[in-house]
Amino acid sequence: MLETIFNHRSIRKYKSSPVSDEILDKVLQAGSRASTTGNMQVYSVIITKDEDLRKQLWEAHFKQDMVLQAPVHMTFCADFNRFTKWCKQRKSVPGYGNFLSFFTAAIDALLVSQNVALAAEAHGLGICYLGTATYMADRIVEILELPELVVPVTCIVMGYPDEQPGLTDRLPMNSIKHEEKYKEYLPEDIDMIYKEREESSLTKELLAINKKETLAQIFTDNRYTEKDNIYFSERFIDTIKKQGFFGNS
Repeated sequence: MLETIFNHRSIRKYKSSPVSDEILDKVLQAGSRASTTGNMQVYSVIITKDEDLRKQLWEAHFKQDMVLQAPVHMTFCADFNRFTKWCKQRKSVPGYGNFLSFFTAAIDALLVSQNVALAAEAHGLGICYLGTATYMADRIVEILELPELVVPVTCIVMGYPDEQPGLTDRLPMNSIKHEEKYKEYLPEDIDMIYKEREESSLTKELLAINKKETLAQIFTDNRYTEKDNIYFSERFIDTIKKQGFFGNS
């Protein structure tokens, strides 16, 4: 498993070969063994293979080609619907229509998604996370007909790789590791942490393409702008509210 972890890469090109139900079941079994709050398992995983539905999801995911190429699309949802129904049918009064419950269920779903990703890769499959799941949560709710107290928090496309990209770089361990307490970053620490990434040939190429002075500007000005972050934040919060969290249920 360690080899699988250290060789993880996002796959964006897939073969048309289907993924067998047997392998999918094993992958989902691995997902179900993830840690979960109070053993409640307040999550659901929706496996979408239907071509028409995947076309709708492709549009929701900003028309990323891999959504159509990969034979399997998986949506991981924070789900208090099932647990709430169980409580009511067992003479109990649930109180899970609030933000904390949403966050609890979202953590559950994300832990499951990582187990699923690792298990898939161990079976020779490729995966890619779709950050657009939260951007377009309202549309995914409509496409997949998600009921109250169910919200998509991440999606994964899965299939057999049709490419072998190189491993993406990671920041050095001393940039993420803090001993005993949080240690604030000094200007010289920031310079050291990002030095290798900033001086890479890939970064130089990106700077030329985007006509920017620094790599940070590519993130703040092009990829993840404040304007977009605010817009999609408001849209996602609105979806969470409509699905019954934030004290509405």
